Amino acid sequence: MQMETFESIRTKKDFLAVVGLGYVGLPIAVAFAEKVKTLGFDINQEKINIYKKGIDPTNEIGDEKVRNTSMEFTSDPTRLKEAKVIIVAVPTPINGDKTPNLAPVVNASKMIGQNLSKGSIVVFESTVYPGVTEDVCVPILEKESSLLCGKDFKIGYSPERINPGDKVHKLENIRKIVSGMDEDTVENIAAIYELIIHAGVYKAPSIKVAEAAKLVENAQRDINIAFMNELAMVFDRMGISTKDVVDAMNTKWNALGFYPGLVGGHCIGVDPYYFIYQAEMLGYHSQIIAAGRKINDHMGIFVADIVMKKIIQADINIKKSKIYIMGITFKENCPDMRNSKAVDVCKHLATYGIKVKVVDPVVDKTEFKAEFDTELVDIKDVHNADCLVFLVAHRQFKDLQLTDLESMFKPQKQQTKHVIIDIKSIFEQKTIEEKGYSYWSL
Repeated sequence: MQMETFESIRTKKDFLAVVGLGYVGLPIAVAFAEKVKTLGFDINQEKINIYKKGIDPTNEIGDEKVRNTSMEFTSDPTRLKEAKVIIVAVPTPINGDKTPNLAPVVNASKMIGQNLSKGSIVVFESTVYPGVTEDVCVPILEKESSLLCGKDFKIGYSPERINPGDKVHKLENIRKIVSGMDEDTVENIAAIYELIIHAGVYKAPSIKVAEAAKLVENAQRDINIAFMNELAMVFDRMGISTKDVVDAMNTKWNALGFYPGLVGGHCIGVDPYYFIYQAEMLGYHSQIIAAGRKINDHMGIFVADIVMKKIIQADINIKKSKIYIMGITFKENCPDMRNSKAVDVCKHLATYGIKVKVVDPVVDKTEFKAEFDTELVDIKDVHNADCLVFLVAHRQFKDLQLTDLESMFKPQKQQTKHVIIDIKSIFEQKTIEEKGYSYWSL
C-alpha cells in the first residue's frame, strides 16, 4: 500500500489546505495546523482578516486558538498549488424551492481545478446527495486542471460531523467516515484524518455510501423530532404537557430521548431535501422524510400562533404588547442564524403587525443586522415586557433566576397576566405558574 501522500503531509514536506473556513472548515484547519503545514483558504477576504486578528466569530474553537494557530490564512487561490491534500468544506444550501444549491461546491471545484497540482488528493466534506462528488465535481476538476482523475489526482469524501455549539461532542471525539476512489486513496485519507481524530475513522466501501450516510443520519434525526413536534401540537389541544409525557415515556429502556423543538440550521433543516431531491430524480416520491420536513418547517408558524393566542388569553392588548424574543440563532450556544426557525417566528408575528424585540447574547451581530435591519437588545436592558418568548436555550438564559424574570416584566395589572413561552422547557412550569404567570412550553 502506497502512503506517499500521507508521509509528505505528516513530515511537513507539503501543505494540506482547507477550502472554506466557516463553522466546519475552521475547526478542521486549526486542528490540522497543530500537526502539519496547513493553508486555510476562504474567498471572503474580510473573514480572512478577522482570523488574522485572532478572532473566532463562530465561537467554535475560541479566539486564543485562532490567534496562536500556525495555519497560514489566505484568500489567494493560487496558493492551493502548494497543497498535496485539499479538503473542501464549503456550504451546500438549498434554493427557494427546496432543491439543492450546488453552486458553492461547483464554484469551489472550478477554483481548485484551476490550481490543482499533479499527485494531489481532493477530499470533499460538503454535504451532497450520492453521486455529486464523482459525477459533478470530478468532471469540473478535470476540465479546469486538464488532469485526469485516477491518474493525475485522486478524490475522496469524508462527511463533516461537527455539531456547532456542542462543547462535548467535538471534532476530535466524533468518529470520522472516510472514503476514496480506490483503496490506496482511502488509506491515505484515513491516515491523514487519524492525525486529528482521536475517535478514529470508519472506512466506507464507496464514496456514494459515505455521501448517503451523512444525509440519512440527519434525516433520521429530523424525522424523530418531527414525530415529537406532531405529538406536541396534538397534546396542546388535549391540554397535556408534552414534556411530562416524554419524561414518562423515557423511563423505558428503548425510548429514544427526543424532544420537540424548532429544527433549522444548515444540516438537519437542509440535508433531508438533498435526499428527497435525488429520490424524485429516480422516480420515487419520499413519504416519511418529506412529511417530517413539512412538519418541522411549519413549527415556526405554530409557535407564533401560540404566542398570539396566549397574549390574547392573558387580556393583553396585542397591538400594544411588548414582546421579547429570547434567542434567534438556529440552536443554543451557537452564533449561526442561517435557516433559523426562530426567525420564522418573528416573521410570522410581523404579518400581524407585531414588532418584537430580540435578545440573543451569542448571535453574529452583523448577520442579525443584515436580516432584521434593527439592533439587538442586551439582556440587561429587558424591561416592561408583557411576554418573553424563549426560543433558544442559550446558557445565559438557563442561568436566569425567577427574580431575573420578574425584573424583565412590567408591573402586573390585576386583569392581565405576564406570559412566558418556553419552547425548550428551560424553566419549571409549576414555579412559573405559582407566580401567577401564564406559561406554555412546546
